[in-house]
Amino acid sequence: MASGGPPFELGIESHEGLAALTRAIRAEADGKELRKDLAKNMREALKPAAAEAKGGIMAMGSAGLPTAPALRSAIGKKIRPEVKLGGRWSGARIKAFKTKNIRGFANAPKRTNRARGWRHLVYGRADSWVTQHGKTDWFDDAMQGVGPNAKEAVEQAMEDMARRLASRIG
Repeated sequence: MASGGPPFELGIESHEGLAALTRAIRAEADGKELRKDLAKNMREALKPAAAEAKGGIMAMGSAGLPTAPALRSAIGKKIRPEVKLGGRWSGARIKAFKTKNIRGFANAPKRTNRARGWRHLVYGRADSWVTQHGKTDWFDDAMQGVGPNAKEAVEQAMEDMARRLASRIG
């Protein structure tokens, strides 16, 4: 999990191994295709954890109000596995991206996860503010069980690619 600030990503960052693997891929003639394959396999390995995170937000209650899943489903659609190979950051993670066009609530994933909640105006009253609370730690708690499996699956994808490269050499 990310340290410092709200934890909205499950990350796997084996920098030494991933950096060495990326360098070896670049040295190959079909390196671009190999990188695409590695990234695809790493994303596939993270899909079960992303599904758990989506299930965590969809399980958030509506606090007695009529059920309107638009906010929850909008947050769920923005949860995706992300893989970057090279550059300033290399690794694989599950990330909840901002929800820019939903009710002017761009930070919905972050705000619904924190215990403090968020403040907003009451619909129809220009001067009435309320504090609303989401489901605390829905992102973290949802992936408690699948996080270690996701890490192993990503590492397995990296090992498979390393074996594939090694078989070309020897």
